[in-house]
Amino acid sequence: MSALNLVKSNLQIRSWWLNAILIFCTFMTFIYMPWDIFIKPLAEDQEVWFGYMFTDWGAKITAFPHWMIYGAGMYGLWAMKSWLHPWAALYIFQIAFSMFLWSFLSGDNTGLMAGAAISVMFLFLAYKFWTSKSVFKN
Repeated sequence: MSALNLVKSNLQIRSWWLNAILIFCTFMTFIYMPWDIFIKPLAEDQEVWFGYMFTDWGAKITAFPHWMIYGAGMYGLWAMKSWLHPWAALYIFQIAFSMFLWSFLSGDNTGLMAGAAISVMFLFLAYKFWTSKSVFKN
């Protein structure tokens, strides 16, 4: 089976929104995170964890766990691993919490409204993951 046929057949085993997350995790694993860690200037680097923004070396160091999370997400979605189900939902919930907390701590009402709206979208995505346990069988 050719690589293209393998990818096509694999993309047919999950819903469109899980495929979108798989593609996003693949991009983050192989393109963005290596660039972010190894090429992006230190002065421009930022990583957010639990609503707190790390910069400079703190951002470089905390980028490695992000890289591992995206890689695990990519592999877990590609193979539809059962261990991904609870952890992906919890991680996405943490993103929703972090987005709201970060926007709240910024002190800007416009940012707070945008953060709340984005948080609601991530909460919906976390809910979708949480209720999709049956598709993670391997």
